[in-house]
Amino acid sequence: MLSRVSIHPVQASDGAELVTANLASIDLHEPWVSPCRDHASFLGYLTRCDGERSIGFIARERESGRIVGVVNLSEIVRGFFQSAYMGYYGMAGMNGRGLMREAVSLVVTHAFHDLALHRVEANIQPANQPSRALVQRLGFRQEGFSPRYLKINGEWRDHERWAVLADEWKG
Repeated sequence: MLSRVSIHPVQASDGAELVTANLASIDLHEPWVSPCRDHASFLGYLTRCDGERSIGFIARERESGRIVGVVNLSEIVRGFFQSAYMGYYGMAGMNGRGLMREAVSLVVTHAFHDLALHRVEANIQPANQPSRALVQRLGFRQEGFSPRYLKINGEWRDHERWAVLADEWKG
């Protein structure tokens, strides 16, 4: 069955639409993430997505072409580790339909099949129940708890570590 979602690496032409979607989704994003909300912060994000250590994927609904969300692979480490961190967020009006589950699944499959990674780890704030449920449905396992792990909006926040290995991935 063809996925309802397509993914592609972020590019400059995504900027205006992504910023607009992020601004319209502030209530959905906070307090979990603080994505780019103006052209300057988008350019910073685009620059960080160098295709080697960090790749940002824009997920779009095939039918409408609208942005469903963003899935990022960051701190990609090669050599003996072959691992990456994954972060993601959806857009208001596109949530509740399983589209981000499809988007995250496509990116994890890409990470294992095309990038030949061994491990993908997602760090999620404990109170972010929709995000926790998404990785659970995809077969990630909870590996631990990291107090004051990541600074978001100026505040150090606790996170749970969730991961899946290539040989465990069901796609």
